[in-house]
Amino acid sequence: MAFRRSLIRRTAVPAAAAVAAVILAACGSSESSSSKHAGHGMGARSSARASATAPAAQGSHNGQDVSFVLGMIPHHRQAVAMADLAPSRAKSQRVKDLAAKIKQAQDPEINTMSGWLKAWGEKVPHAGTSGMDHSSMPGMDHSSTPGMMSGDDMGKLKDLSGDSFDEAFVQMMVSHHRGAIEMAKTEQAKGAYGPATTMAKSIVTSQSAEIAEMNKILGKQ
Repeated sequence: MAFRRSLIRRTAVPAAAAVAAVILAACGSSESSSSKHAGHGMGARSSARASATAPAAQGSHNGQDVSFVLGMIPHHRQAVAMADLAPSRAKSQRVKDLAAKIKQAQDPEINTMSGWLKAWGEKVPHAGTSGMDHSSMPGMDHSSTPGMMSGDDMGKLKDLSGDSFDEAFVQMMVSHHRGAIEMAKTEQAKGAYGPATTMAKSIVTSQSAEIAEMNKILGKQ
């Protein structure tokens, strides 16, 4: 019996050691797996942080962006002021529809660009009373902005109606649109702020199409 108990004890010791080895190995594997998962989690968080900072880099702007917006807001406002004259003065339904389309497109862009200026810490140009913004900001002379009409031009347009208004409105708006396209192309080439260069591209496309439409109204195509 004593021999049997001794044999059992000798057999149990290696068996216990083997079990302990298996448990330790399992624990080590679990820890390794946890470390790997933690590593993946840290990598995912790092990637998320990198993605979160990417828009900030893409959202940077430069002096050209500011100049573009400061010039385009008064430019758009004047186009809207011209378009506001059409319902009561235009004779042609095509001219009325064109004016409505111009206002519908440019009013929201004015709001968007005003928001950019506020976000950049810049002053939004003050809206003029006759489509002109000459006194809206110190040092800003919008009479030199491409395509902008003078105060006299706007006054003459207000005094017209019927066919005379239609012809003058379309001719002036063609010139106005060409100025906007010139400004937008400069922004595309030199701007840094993605949304502004995207808007500039849209202006070139949409206003080029409207020029073609207005040339048809004038009988030039």
